[in-house]
Amino acid sequence: MPADPARVIAAARGWLGTPYHDQASVKGAGCDCLGLARGVWREVVGPEPLPVPAYSRDWGEAGPFEVLADGAGRWMLMVPVAEAGPGALVLFRMRRGAIAKHIGILTGPAHGPATFLHSYEGLGVVEEPLTPAWARRIALAFLFPATSEAR
Repeated sequence: MPADPARVIAAARGWLGTPYHDQASVKGAGCDCLGLARGVWREVVGPEPLPVPAYSRDWGEAGPFEVLADGAGRWMLMVPVAEAGPGALVLFRMRRGAIAKHIGILTGPAHGPATFLHSYEGLGVVEEPLTPAWARRIALAFLFPATSEAR
């Protein structure tokens, strides 16, 4: 069963203004895009199921393994991108042929201008329009489970 989207969005918005910090996940102190998702998980679902190993910042990274997608698929509920609405976690493929390396959380209304939250180097956690340039890069979408026992 998925978590309440309003609860996911409220938790994510609580991170607004958190500075960008690579591989961190501390509200108000610093996080990257994965750190934001991890923080929302802790607030909405509960303790993180596994420690996160170190990872590269390279958005153009290519390879045979979709590490973020595999991890999300193990603990979250996958949905078709076309059906992803507010509260969904989306993975962005920033370059053609690269693996999905950026994460955002959809916040915008189901009917109207779409918006999303993410942590971006130089900006920190921000909420901004899901422009066509961002939307076309969405590769996968997932819903947070209501509890860690959901999967």
